Amino acid sequence: MNLQRVLLLAAFALILGVPFAMRPRAEADPESRAAPVLIIITPHVPQIHREFGAAFDRWHKANHGSRVRIDWRYAGTTEILKQLEAQYTAALKAGKFDLSNPANPACAPGLIGYDLMFGGGTYDHGRVKSGVNHSIPDPSAKDGVRIVKVPMSAPAGFSQAQLDAWFGENIIGIQPLYDPEQFWIGTALSSFGIVYNRDMLKARGLPEPRSFKDLTDPRYMGSVALADPRQSGSVATALDSILNNFGWDEGWKILREMCANTRYYTSSSPKTPIDVSAGEAAAGLAIDFYGRGQAQAVMREGETPETSRVGYSDPAGSVYIDADPISILRGGPNPELAKRFVEFCLTEEGQALWQFHIVGSPMGGSNPIGSNGEPMGPKQYELRRLPIRRVMFEKYMPHFIDKVDPYAIASKMPVKGWRPALGVMMGAFSIDVAHEQREAWRELNAARTTQSFPAETLAEMERLFYAWPVTTSLDGKPLEFTPENLRAIRDVWRNPDLAARCKIDYTRFFQSNYHSVVKLARNAQKH
Repeated sequence: MNLQRVLLLAAFALILGVPFAMRPRAEADPESRAAPVLIIITPHVPQIHREFGAAFDRWHKANHGSRVRIDWRYAGTTEILKQLEAQYTAALKAGKFDLSNPANPACAPGLIGYDLMFGGGTYDHGRVKSGVNHSIPDPSAKDGVRIVKVPMSAPAGFSQAQLDAWFGENIIGIQPLYDPEQFWIGTALSSFGIVYNRDMLKARGLPEPRSFKDLTDPRYMGSVALADPRQSGSVATALDSILNNFGWDEGWKILREMCANTRYYTSSSPKTPIDVSAGEAAAGLAIDFYGRGQAQAVMREGETPETSRVGYSDPAGSVYIDADPISILRGGPNPELAKRFVEFCLTEEGQALWQFHIVGSPMGGSNPIGSNGEPMGPKQYELRRLPIRRVMFEKYMPHFIDKVDPYAIASKMPVKGWRPALGVMMGAFSIDVAHEQREAWRELNAARTTQSFPAETLAEMERLFYAWPVTTSLDGKPLEFTPENLRAIRDVWRNPDLAARCKIDYTRFFQSNYHSVVKLARNAQKH
């Protein structure tokens, strides 16, 4: 047999063998193969799947006498919501729900393909609770039908005493830790801050950012990374926190200028910290665990979080802290097992997975002992998330990787309800006209720093750059883009045809204004 054929056969054997070599050991365990399966749809990364899957299996064996397996289904939050809405809408149309009580409709287990939605923000899980629209016969209603909202999640059913033991007061900043009706329950906390590349900042003469407003500095021009809020719920939450904390006028100004400094937009929020660490951008917005996790991934031996190439900061006083919830899905295959998983996530052992060092590592050698007599913490991956239970900060802070108390830094600024405008307006004033906006921003800042530039022309450029389009209301009246008019404007957007027309008109408005800014600047330069 010639050498070429031997090598070919060896490569073929390797290809066939890799899947078997990489198969988790649990699959070869007869007890594991016979164990009930919990199906979880989640935006969480595979490291979380691995740690929580193995730990829940151990906990369930110790507390309920049997093994359990988790079938993880990964998707982004936007895609998860689309999948769930499609499944529930189809089941409702097929008459699979008992709608005698539409607020809490009954159905047989296994009607829906997933047991739990694990991860995402409270906004997303609130949408799961709100559910899908369905028409039911009602002779007293107009046209003989009534539209009801059918929730896609189901109340978890824990006692109030149990919730009080886990959470204490149901609040962080101004946000709840769990839904009072238990349609969703927080399992971890997320903050939204700034990830940055120290090498790139030094090259540009920039200090480390400590406020979201710092990212509007023109020296960041072409070097800010942002995810598209129309595709990333986490980034939409961060941008919404800027509006809430800085107010309507200043908040939108910050967003407009931050967008003008962008290098690009991505559909995936985890991409921003990776690109910042690679020098593709100087800074960007990130969820805390993405930012801290990437900083740790590139840390060289002997470096600390304060000296490594990548840093992360939570802007003091304006940090939006949100619960990262779990929802039991109505009609899932195994509701009792789903409830047990929620319970496990809120044990001290479950909470320790988020923030402790790896068990057995040099830093994790002193991890506290859990109720099972073994050290608490992850076995393979440090997840760099903040637990949600206050007791973890009170008892175990010295064992945390990130010694941050979210209850101390959470913003108490009320949520204004402006988030629905983010995707529409940011798409129109920046994302869909990014080149034109950046060009106008360069000309505007050049004019600002040119002492001889005509004041009247500069004032007109400023007005054009920050102007807002007018929306025609449903009754034909002009609506300025103000917080007072936002509800009426959203009524227009709820009509798909009108919404599409608005988006086109808004985009053309901003594009035209940016062109005018550039034209004014260049005409002034000629004279």
